[in-house]
Amino acid sequence: MTDVIGKLTSEQALEIVERLCRKGGDIRDAVVAEAMSLLTEFRLDDVAEEVFDAIDLIDAQDCRDQAGALRDGYMSPDEAALDIIEEELQPFFDQVERYHELGMAEQEATYSMAVILGIYRFEHESKSEFKKLAEDLPAQCAARLLEEWRARNSEQGGIDAMYAFIRERCPKWASWLKDE
Repeated sequence: MTDVIGKLTSEQALEIVERLCRKGGDIRDAVVAEAMSLLTEFRLDDVAEEVFDAIDLIDAQDCRDQAGALRDGYMSPDEAALDIIEEELQPFFDQVERYHELGMAEQEATYSMAVILGIYRFEHESKSEFKKLAEDLPAQCAARLLEEWRARNSEQGGIDAMYAFIRERCPKWASWLKDE
């Protein structure tokens, strides 16, 4: 019984954390403090690299396989590519949403910057065959993320920081920015 924690499945570990939180008091406070600490432990460039890799590793053949005749119509290669990109990016978009729901505006902004940068890097650095099939679709996903972030965040300092980031790190997308 020396390493019981290490032998738990992820579901069992989650159940223990939930039970400890229900107990309240100092134990709950410690669990919440660790959760908040974990949520703030990310580096923008590391997340950008994860995003880049997620899209860059998409197999163009998967896109071709999804495209074509379906039971209820036809799926174009563009539609298939969009479905695949959105599927790969969804975990990152979900994390942005979680930061928003938790009221962690700084982390939401930084994580959004990281996702946008990862997509930008894919658009401008990738040599993958999938990039040729996807054309402007990744940029459209990044623009949507920026639009959604902007709609939820009205604090001018945060907006200025986001726009400065895009101008500096994603200069070819600076034309997206609204002057305010």
